[in-house]
Amino acid sequence: MALSYKSRRRWSLFIFVIGLPLYVVIAVNLVDLLPILPKFLEFFMYVILGIAWVFPLKFVFLGIGQSNPDDDQDKK
Repeated sequence: MALSYKSRRRWSLFIFVIGLPLYVVIAVNLVDLLPILPKFLEFFMYVILGIAWVFPLKFVFLGIGQSNPDDDQDKK
């Protein structure tokens, strides 16, 4: 099921405004639950968790910054 450009824009806004701050709180709490870790290992955990959220949601953000492709088809 492919999302339309308009729905991908709405979902991306929802993810950035609601989902990402919620994910940050969950990620910080998860790292905090681990026993005392060296600082460099804790840093790498944050880096991995900071990048990991992008991969499952990459299809939502593709092409969002460009003009609506549906409008280009109507102008021809």
